Amino acid sequence: FTGFPSQTMPSMQRLQTWVINLDRAPERLARIRAQLEHLGLPFTRLPAVDARTMTPATKALLDEPAYRRKHGMAPVWGELGCYLSHVEVVRAFLASGAEFALVLEDDVMLGESLPAVLQGLMACADRWDAVKLSAVHRGTPVKVREVAPGHHLAVMLSRVTGSSAYLMNRKAAAAWTREPGGLLPMQLPYDHVYDQGWRFGLKFRLVTPTPCGHDDQIE
Repeated sequence: FTGFPSQTMPSMQRLQTWVINLDRAPERLARIRAQLEHLGLPFTRLPAVDARTMTPATKALLDEPAYRRKHGMAPVWGELGCYLSHVEVVRAFLASGAEFALVLEDDVMLGESLPAVLQGLMACADRWDAVKLSAVHRGTPVKVREVAPGHHLAVMLSRVTGSSAYLMNRKAAAAWTREPGGLLPMQLPYDHVYDQGWRFGLKFRLVTPTPCGHDDQIE
């Protein structure tokens, strides 16, 4: 692999970007919209599931005994809202004609290298099913392939949490939404379960260094 795809290549047409955003958080939407427009990445807004307006049927999608047993903590409804919002993005992706989906939470900070990283990942799509583009922990990455100048696709040897930015293909989306055996009901926080590649039969990878991070200016 001796070169990198141009950012203007038609491969970007294979990608759809979703931004998860609460209806009551327009300032967050404005902030990430400006970043995406600067990078030339069109996006679709996914209205987040709001913990303040959950119905009993929505709350029933949480397996609270399993959550307490596996996570050792009491769940909060905001975590369920976040979890279900990601599930809705996965379903929307499967209903679309896109080949790849970039999922962004609205408090993410996008680096200038993101378009090039996306191009590089789509050029080696046989190497992954889902890729973390942001990370809370380093993950002891083992580099596999350079996907953009200074950025490598890597295998994670230790735990990496966070779900503010990731790329997925249709195989990953199908595995997460299958019944039974998918993401529902919720038994752990989203970023503790969606990347369990061994459970879902997926190649889950990380880009190091990550092209996205958390926006510390947003509370």
